[in-house]
Amino acid sequence: MKRLLIVGIAGLLLASCSPVLDKRFMQEGAREFQLSHLVETPEVFKDHLFVFGGVIVDTKLTEQGSQIEGLFVNVDRRGSLKDPAHYQGRFIALYPRSKGLLDPMIYQKGRQISVAADFVEVRKGKIDEMGYAYPVFEIRQIYLWDRYTDHPYDYWPPSYYYPYPYYPYPYYGYGPWFRPYPYWAPPPW
Repeated sequence: MKRLLIVGIAGLLLASCSPVLDKRFMQEGAREFQLSHLVETPEVFKDHLFVFGGVIVDTKLTEQGSQIEGLFVNVDRRGSLKDPAHYQGRFIALYPRSKGLLDPMIYQKGRQISVAADFVEVRKGKIDEMGYAYPVFEIRQIYLWDRYTDHPYDYWPPSYYYPYPYYPYPYYGYGPWFRPYPYWAPPPW
């Protein structure tokens, strides 16, 4: 029984430390890079494997496949986004039609992704009215992170209501900061 428990805990620890993308991609791909370097010298980096993350701005379906426009964020050794609030620019990631479909309802604006992709080219485009040079990647593997939801009320303990004779009526608590009922009345002193 003890041995089974140790094996189970070891399995959970190994699973929690494993990368979200294929280990081969994580080892071969470059993780620490600047998008500006790719835009300045695209011929040097063409067909190199990169591992990076991003926040989706837009997902489109084209004749060639799915196209994701995202905000670029570096990843750590597990493939987790380092700091989504600090991005370096935008990119376009293409998912070939032969591999399947990235549905825009699932891969929607604001979702976080980790990507292993080959650099293809620099493509001119626009962000609103401003011209922009997008680094374009062809996706080998993509990981969609779970949506983070903030439920502040779930983290607070339930209020403790003690019915009458168990707490001093008309007060709704103890200490000098509590006021008698009604709350808008001035303090009794």
